[in-house]
Amino acid sequence: MESPEFCSDSQNGESAFADVPFAPEPLVYAVMAAFREDPSPLKLNLGIGVYRTEEGKPFVLDVVRRVEQLLVNDLSLGKEYLPITGIPEFNELSSKLILGAESPAIKENRVATVQCVAGCGSLRVGAEFLAKHYHQKTVYIPKPTYSNHPNFFSSVGLVVKTYRYYDLATHGLDFQGLLEDLSFAPPGSIVLLQACGHNPTGVDPTIQEWEQIRQFIRSKGLLPFFDSAYQGLVSGNLDADAQSVRLFVTDGGESLIAQSYSKNMGLYGERVGALLIVCKTAEVAIEVESQLKLVIRPMYSNPPIHGASMVTAILKDREMYNEWTSDLKKMNDRLINIRQKLVNTLRDKGTPGDWSHIIRQVGMYSLSGLSQDQIAFMTKEYHVYMSSDGRISMAGLSSRTVPHLVEAIHAAVTRVI
Repeated sequence: MESPEFCSDSQNGESAFADVPFAPEPLVYAVMAAFREDPSPLKLNLGIGVYRTEEGKPFVLDVVRRVEQLLVNDLSLGKEYLPITGIPEFNELSSKLILGAESPAIKENRVATVQCVAGCGSLRVGAEFLAKHYHQKTVYIPKPTYSNHPNFFSSVGLVVKTYRYYDLATHGLDFQGLLEDLSFAPPGSIVLLQACGHNPTGVDPTIQEWEQIRQFIRSKGLLPFFDSAYQGLVSGNLDADAQSVRLFVTDGGESLIAQSYSKNMGLYGERVGALLIVCKTAEVAIEVESQLKLVIRPMYSNPPIHGASMVTAILKDREMYNEWTSDLKKMNDRLINIRQKLVNTLRDKGTPGDWSHIIRQVGMYSLSGLSQDQIAFMTKEYHVYMSSDGRISMAGLSSRTVPHLVEAIHAAVTRVI
């Protein structure tokens, strides 16, 4: 009896993946690709949130270069796999950085901390943990927010809803809209909050507003999930930029915090971050950590060693830590100066409109108020690349390039309705 012949589609000349639809590239990467392909010497990339020097070059902190060289020269260090949860000392130091060394939650061992693959990985691990082990399956995210935020939660089956955050009329926080929208959230709902330097708006609540938000969220029984991607780059002070998170931790309630070192240490490509889950008791924290291991194990098994080793070395050495915090202050001061220069130059140019919100906004971004058509015009005529929502990455600007951007904005607002 002859055995039947089986032929795959690929053997018949057809791809087994012929039915896979084409997916457009995420917007920020499409902007980056278009910028790279543009031969113009005037081109300006204000799309991606990467801190650059006055010369427009990628900025690597001196302390990062030095500690990296120390690690390379240390022949006692190996390349063995890390534990699933990462470098223990990294986790301990990261927890203290965001929560404060004297945090009661740390002293009471109520914090489960795991090293993750940058802030994105921390958010994704946290989302999957919640999908598997938390009773409420709805998460509320600010509108607008970082474009990747919905993906972390929808990809694990959580229902994503939004709450008002930005007031287009004032270019500031829609505080009442925020509270009103969250008042309709079912008890136990997850609420995503950006700790500081809100992306894309550059608008943060005041500490008094944060306290009101905390009281409201706790009274409603909602679960806060913080994304802390810019600690130190908003005020120039690491403790000040962690105040929002610490308010929610010192009240004894539970919280999740996704932490990233991409921006504040310039370790973008090293992918260094941590996820903290602050629990009610030390016993619960042990159980939570055990389940986080089971989330991480089939995902990437254990985190990379190099970037986290650099962070650990800097955080535990007083001299290097002080140098890092000094550099953070300089970086922050430069962002503030660039904001002021941009607004002053727009005023001197006589550009229509009130641009003072650019100074009031903080951190790495400013939501300019420019329309999609105006941005498309600026890209075509002036080779200025930005997100279509009008977000300007202030870290991509310099004193040298501000005049070119002002020419582009002035032309756009006077010629494109």
